[in-house]
Amino acid sequence: MNPGMLYASLAFLCWGLFPLYFHAIGEIAPQEILAHRMVWSLLFLGIVLTVRRQWSWLGSLKAQPRVVASFVASAFLLSANWFIYIWAVNNGHVVDASLGYFITPLINVMLGFLLLHERLRRLQWLAIGLAACGVAWLTWQAGQVPWIALLLAASFGGYGLLRKTAALGALEGLSFETLILFPLALAYMLWLGWHGQSGFVNTDSTATRALLLASGPITAIPLLLFAAGARRLPLAVLGLLQYIAPTGQLLIGVWVFHESFTPERMLGFLVIWTALGLYAAEGLWNSRRARASA
Repeated sequence: MNPGMLYASLAFLCWGLFPLYFHAIGEIAPQEILAHRMVWSLLFLGIVLTVRRQWSWLGSLKAQPRVVASFVASAFLLSANWFIYIWAVNNGHVVDASLGYFITPLINVMLGFLLLHERLRRLQWLAIGLAACGVAWLTWQAGQVPWIALLLAASFGGYGLLRKTAALGALEGLSFETLILFPLALAYMLWLGWHGQSGFVNTDSTATRALLLASGPITAIPLLLFAAGARRLPLAVLGLLQYIAPTGQLLIGVWVFHESFTPERMLGFLVIWTALGLYAAEGLWNSRRARASA
């Protein structure tokens, strides 16, 4: 077995199980969970960078203001995505959150077309059109726009677009993003403690405190696994494996948290899944054709 398959599958499996983690610390407010995630992630990543002696990139950023500005933007997009996701899980919207990550690849394609002037093939247009029909059906059926899914897809799609052109690797990039957000996160945690509103301090659950402290490795390890897998796998294969995460989230939302998944709602998902299947099949076929002609 290609070790890249194992690394990438484990990364997406971890992300697919995230609803269980955030639900377990549901007594803590989403914004405080977000702050802890930033602070402890930076601590964990700092240890990893120190062990690997990979701090040289930080000094070179002083002469690259555009890179710094790009990472400031990506850091705030990432924090917005994290906050929306945590809020969704802890307010009974795991299925809506999974929909956001199902449609993210198609949002990425559209952003590439609109902002990077990438050309879309016919079947890619058809996939995007089908997905739009699925979202329109879900909007009509529910009587409201699936804003949680769309905000998650847009924020993560925008984050992916910025990181696509970033000058830093996955580990260094996430470390710099958490470094940017660290002062705000730490200040907020100290403010909560000063005013006696810290969930970390006030909770009676030792398990909740331990899980908050573990948010650093829980955040960073899947990313490191993903980076290791991405280096060893073709993009087409990686693109198929990424659906492990939203599939896991959907199953947890329906089977564990017993969220509503009516036949009408399932129809909307089926249309979007058809679009994703078409998109994935077209990508595989185009990749094989390119290799055959090489």
